[in-house]
Amino acid sequence: MAQSGHQGSHAGSAKSWLAVTTILIGFAVGGVALTLGPNWVVVWIGVGICAVGALLALAFDIFSDVIVDAPRQVAVQEHHSPLERHH
Repeated sequence: MAQSGHQGSHAGSAKSWLAVTTILIGFAVGGVALTLGPNWVVVWIGVGICAVGALLALAFDIFSDVIVDAPRQVAVQEHHSPLERHH
């Protein structure tokens, strides 16, 4: 597995956040344009902004920012609900 340069953090890098923010802005622009009309020119501008964000995501390889933790072993504890019937 490839190791990331920022071990111990789930925050991701600034370039990944740039790509995600670009996609969110495009989605918001397109969504607002749909509700205000719809204004199809602005909808397609929003789609274009999303496409630019997707290209940035591919170029920055944002999925390599994911840090996979070791599986956690949690002890099972018995719990009874107050509404549960006991026999």
